[in-house]
Amino acid sequence: MPERARPPDALKLLARDAEDLAVISAVLQDALIPVSEMAYLPEERRFVVVANRFRWERSPAAPRRNGERRLAGLSISGVTAVRRRGFSLAEPDRILVLLAIRQVAGALQLDFAGGASIRLETEEIVCHLDDLGEPWPTRWQPRHPVGK
Repeated sequence: MPERARPPDALKLLARDAEDLAVISAVLQDALIPVSEMAYLPEERRFVVVANRFRWERSPAAPRRNGERRLAGLSISGVTAVRRRGFSLAEPDRILVLLAIRQVAGALQLDFAGGASIRLETEEIVCHLDDLGEPWPTRWQPRHPVGK
């Protein structure tokens, strides 16, 4: 089967330090992630996620008032342990809203709305983000209160 062409506006990002990680975190801000779309692969020392991300970057094809969403795959390598807080894997249909990914002492942390989080124990940052497929329009744009 021939390989499908990658859309020209599809993101493919690699984070190896905190500055790179901040870019991936910004791209994934407000991503919708079903609990069923997260997996820790201990034999590969990898944590993977499929996220429904809001496209914060401008798209000439999207109307000004509306935005777009696109599936994105996130892979974090070198993970030796995973700790979850505020949700259970027994809730596969629950959808978490990602607020940020950040580096903390000896780990990466994914923070979600409502206080849920995932702590990934790792000695270094090796994080890949790849857009999957074509974007689709959405009329629901995330909104954030303006800082004081």
